[in-house]
Amino acid sequence: MLRLVLVPVFGWLLLRENGTDEASRIAAFVVFLVASITDFLDGKIARDRGIVTNFGKIADPIADKALTGVALIGLSMLGELQWWITIAILIREIGITVLRFSVIRHGVMPAGRGGKTKTALQIVAICAYLLPLPDPLQWVLLPLMLAALVVTVVTGIDYVMDARRLRAGSERTKRKRARADG
Repeated sequence: MLRLVLVPVFGWLLLRENGTDEASRIAAFVVFLVASITDFLDGKIARDRGIVTNFGKIADPIADKALTGVALIGLSMLGELQWWITIAILIREIGITVLRFSVIRHGVMPAGRGGKTKTALQIVAICAYLLPLPDPLQWVLLPLMLAALVVTVVTGIDYVMDARRLRAGSERTKRKRARADG
C-alpha cells in the first residue's frame, strides 16, 4: 500500500517546475528509491514467510506498474526519455500483468531471475534519469535504458512461453480435456 501512496507524491516531485527544480528531482529520486526498496522487502518477507495473499497477487504488480509507469511517462513528458521506449516498456508491462491475471486460475507465475533482472535494470536506469547528473555522465542514460528495454522485451517473451506451459499443464486444463474426451 505504501508504494501506491508514494506514486502520486513521486509524480508530483518529478514534474514540479517542469522537472527543473533540482531539490524536487532529488526528492523524486529518494521517493522512487524508497518505493523500490519496499517492493524488494515486501517480496523478500513474503518468500521467507511463505505468505501469498490474494490482495498481494493483485496489488503488488499494480503498484509496480504504477510506479514505473509514472516514472517513464513523466520522463517522456519532460522530453528526457524517448516516447517509443516508454511505450514499448509499458506495453510489455501491462501485457504481462494482464497475462498473469488471465492464467491465475491455472497457477501463479512467480517472477523468475529474468524478471528480477529486468526490474533491477529498470530501477537503475530510472534512478539515473531522475538524478541531476553532470553533463559528462549524461551519456550513460540511454545505454542503461536500452539495456533495461532489451531485458524487458526478452523476459516478456519468456513470460508468454511460461504462461502457455502453465496453462497447458494445469489441473484445470487437464480436467477440461478429460471432460471433452468424455
